[in-house]
Amino acid sequence: GRKVLIVYAHQEPRSLNGSLKSIAVEELSKQGCSVTVSDLYAMQFEPRATRSDIVGCLHNPEEFNYGVEMWEAYKRGDLSSDLIEEQKKVQEADLLIFQFPLYWFSMPAIMKGWMDRVLVQGFAHEFPNCYDSGLLKDKLALFSFTTGGSEEMYAKGGINGDIRYLLWPMQHGIMHFCGIKLLAPHICFAPEYVSEEKRKEMLIAWAQRLKTLWKEEPINCSPEWYFK
Repeated sequence: GRKVLIVYAHQEPRSLNGSLKSIAVEELSKQGCSVTVSDLYAMQFEPRATRSDIVGCLHNPEEFNYGVEMWEAYKRGDLSSDLIEEQKKVQEADLLIFQFPLYWFSMPAIMKGWMDRVLVQGFAHEFPNCYDSGLLKDKLALFSFTTGGSEEMYAKGGINGDIRYLLWPMQHGIMHFCGIKLLAPHICFAPEYVSEEKRKEMLIAWAQRLKTLWKEEPINCSPEWYFK
């Protein structure tokens, strides 16, 4: 069976994000997938990148360089236990699903902190092994998120600009940089401002998509997809 890691960032289990996460667990498990959830708020995941991420001595105690120290600590097996645990989940997963509400045109800080701390050099990328030759190139990822603004606001001519512009740093700058292929994002626009009926339809649409998810082709991971 395939393995799925859901990295989930929402404070309230009864939220639409919570429901989307639960539907993914249920539907993918039904398909025989092994599903793991990193519930970042429930775990009280530490988003800050600090000296505490390294166990034992520093490579250069004179001047702290987080990127260099993390790379060296990864090679020595000296990363903190929470990071080793998350990297193990990523390593085992065929598919990563990121479930979150859009905050200020980006992911919540706790999820960005997960990216900053978990996807270290040597584990996820190592120049020149990035983008198509990134170290996680055998994996797929999918961003599933909710917005505050309506679909019209995130259209190319809308006040917020095309939603794909916002996906460039998240999908391309992080995931594709690490070699991960992207499935098309799943976006629930403005759930707080629609009827209960419409919210139910959003959940049904997600459940339906998950049924045939493994048949989907990844998007074209090039600037054209985002900016055409």
